Amino acid sequence: MEYAATIGLAIGLAMDALAVSLCISTSGQACTPRKRFRVAFHFGFFQGFMTLLGWFAGSKIAAYISSVDHWIAFILLAYIGIKMIISGLNPPDNECVTEDQTCEKTLIMLSIATSIDAMAVGLSMALLGDPVLIPSFIIGITSFILSDIALLTGNQLGKKFGKKMEVIGGIILIGIGLRILITHLFL
Repeated sequence: MEYAATIGLAIGLAMDALAVSLCISTSGQACTPRKRFRVAFHFGFFQGFMTLLGWFAGSKIAAYISSVDHWIAFILLAYIGIKMIISGLNPPDNECVTEDQTCEKTLIMLSIATSIDAMAVGLSMALLGDPVLIPSFIIGITSFILSDIALLTGNQLGKKFGKKMEVIGGIILIGIGLRILITHLFL
């Protein structure tokens, strides 16, 4: 696979991670450099790793995953999106504790949900006989960089617009999940 095509593919795969990073940061939960790095690292790592995993899995596991992968991604993204909407609708002085989207469990769920398509790309690369190490590295680095940019941008939006951005972020997450589901079911 040529480098230009690999970079284009990496940018396309990173779009879901970028959107989710933007949603996380607008809620003000990734405001420290450490949390920003953690979120961007998870998205980058999972995009690259899932590409490798898909390549190694080959065609044996594809039939099992392809029948449910879109449902898994939809359920995970809808779950996190609904939690963000509920949190965004709670008054700021509410005693309710907002779930931290940067905690390990939630972050891993989001990373898996946004990188299932990277697994499919890795699988197709294996079927075509394309090498995977350099492309998976480029995919991971691209996702990391674009997620970090989105996290920086989202923090500024969150400061300016407050809890409204958390509701909008939740709606966007549900929309991403619906897009994945509709794409796999009808296209």
